[in-house]
Amino acid sequence: MSEVVVDDGMTIHYDVFGRLDGMPLVMIQGLGTDSRGWALQRLAMGRQFRCITIDNRGVGRTGPAPEPYSLERMALDVVAVLDQEQIERAHVMGASMGGVIAQILGVLHPDRTRSLVLACTSCRHHEWRRELFEEWAEAVDQGGMAALGDEALQWLVGPRLRRRFGIWLNLIARVVLQQPPGTFVAQVRAILDAPDELRFELEHIRVPVLVITGSQDALTPLGDAEELAEFIPHARLEVISGAAHGLMAEAPNGFNEAVLRFLADVDAAEDALDERESA
Repeated sequence: MSEVVVDDGMTIHYDVFGRLDGMPLVMIQGLGTDSRGWALQRLAMGRQFRCITIDNRGVGRTGPAPEPYSLERMALDVVAVLDQEQIERAHVMGASMGGVIAQILGVLHPDRTRSLVLACTSCRHHEWRRELFEEWAEAVDQGGMAALGDEALQWLVGPRLRRRFGIWLNLIARVVLQQPPGTFVAQVRAILDAPDELRFELEHIRVPVLVITGSQDALTPLGDAEELAEFIPHARLEVISGAAHGLMAEAPNGFNEAVLRFLADVDAAEDALDERESA
């Protein structure tokens, strides 16, 4: 595990693995989830890319940070990791909250991105989802992370997978979401404070974008993915049938294949452009 001290004094922890000579791929997880959330992507992505998974503020080895949190600050943390690793541009893949951080990078730091993969995410708040997050924050604030368990699982994992792997998924959810309650609440506040106006800036993204979601995602439904794909030029929409919000774990093969196919197309197009320019 590597680390970088960012400009506000916070130490951000991250992991580097895969092909050291590969194209960089930064992977950013969502609410309450550290880099372990990419466990089923490590092998597939690591075969081809120099992968960097980041523990956001409040989770994993990064741990608590001065409040309030903001997604813009977390995007700056990603930039600091890129600087530390001497990476000029990288593919950026974000899931859920991490997908919003990836959007912020694409809008505010376009020179650092080679492409974006936006998984199970959205570009604005719905009132029902805002109320749900407020309920989660209140429950965790009063009863700790254990108060979240089963109720949150219903939003994160599809019914088919719950029936097959219910006990295993409950165990994993409790491990992955076993973060200090205060930092979980701080991440919720960061999500709720993210401005809806971001979606009006997405039209300025010029790198290729893959928007990928599960057909049964209840937390960020298909309509959110369709909206993202509509706002962003050069966006490709991929829907994984039968998967819900945790599609990286529910349908890892389909997810990994779609992402790898997209990244291969991006790199091939850039290589072809470089050859034309050097001819």
